Amino acid sequence: MAFHHVRFPLDIALGARGGPERKTDVVTLAGGGEQRNGRWAHSQRKYNAGYGVKSRADMQAVLAFFEERRGRLHGFLWRDGMDHSSGGGVPMPGDQAIGTGDGATKSFQLMKTYGASFAPYQRPIRKPVSGSVRVAVAGVEAMSGWSVDVTTGIVSFAVAPSAGAAVTAGFLFDVPVRFDTDRLDVEWSGFDAAEAPNIPLVEILP
Repeated sequence: MAFHHVRFPLDIALGARGGPERKTDVVTLAGGGEQRNGRWAHSQRKYNAGYGVKSRADMQAVLAFFEERRGRLHGFLWRDGMDHSSGGGVPMPGDQAIGTGDGATKSFQLMKTYGASFAPYQRPIRKPVSGSVRVAVAGVEAMSGWSVDVTTGIVSFAVAPSAGAAVTAGFLFDVPVRFDTDRLDVEWSGFDAAEAPNIPLVEILP
């Protein structure tokens, strides 16, 4: 079992469907009230790549990709067309707060925060796009003195940011996923057309 640091064909991914899923237990009490418990600390994204297959060439690309990943065995990168940037578009160094300096800590996990006022959710970003990450310390972009591991999303500084300094980052990112099936059911619907109604993918959580 391994993770292949290669992206699913982008033109097919952008036609797919999917999004985050949560796991919540809901218990109805005798009086009609409810008790709810969130079982997962982080959401898990699920997608169906079948909606992106529009031609025979698309299906051949998916078949080759599926076989190289050995079905469910090996993970890979997926571009979520609706959620792949730290901000609304081009990454800016102040997009997302990833920590506060204490004069000793040198490593910070890339994070994306959803919501602001009531119960913001911080999502760890572990697969940033190489060359897209920008970092700022105390509001000033750091042009050097740091590096990012694109396999973990951890930003490491040569010198720890000073105490109280806000550490922020902007980035593009992919989602680590695997196929959620070991079988592809393909229909050849025409001379240059193919249909694969169900190609399920599931996010790999640490």
